[in-house]
Amino acid sequence: MADSRSTRALQHIQSLPSWLTGRVAARGRDLVAAALAAEGLRLSQHAVLAAVAEHGPLAQADLVRRLEIDPKDVVGLVNELQGKGLLQRRPNPSDRRKNAVSATPEGLATLQRCATLADQANQQLLAPLSTAERELLITLLQRLQRDDHDQ
Repeated sequence: MADSRSTRALQHIQSLPSWLTGRVAARGRDLVAAALAAEGLRLSQHAVLAAVAEHGPLAQADLVRRLEIDPKDVVGLVNELQGKGLLQRRPNPSDRRKNAVSATPEGLATLQRCATLADQANQQLLAPLSTAERELLITLLQRLQRDDHDQ
């Protein structure tokens, strides 16, 4: 027969902040992923497009460092986005042996639509909270995230 501590073990795990934030984050990712699918994009493609739009033109190696993802994955993602007409590769002006990736006008327009979709998905995620609660949650999450980067 289990004692009272072991019968509450799952309840204890599910009450931990790490468990709760992980579950909320997973739900948020699912909502945003579903929203981005309306534009024919996956989360990873959206991240590449956003990085190129914000910091481009970029060498693929710079994308790897900026996004902290596997170089083979970046090549595939850039190929997919180029195939959709959202990114283009051109010779890098500072080193003609390498390519620089930049967003096309269609890529920039898609990125704007994706921002609206992601905002709507996050509104859905936070719908149970009041405006003040949403602001407090974001402030607290930013503080936790900053503390993570400070270490």
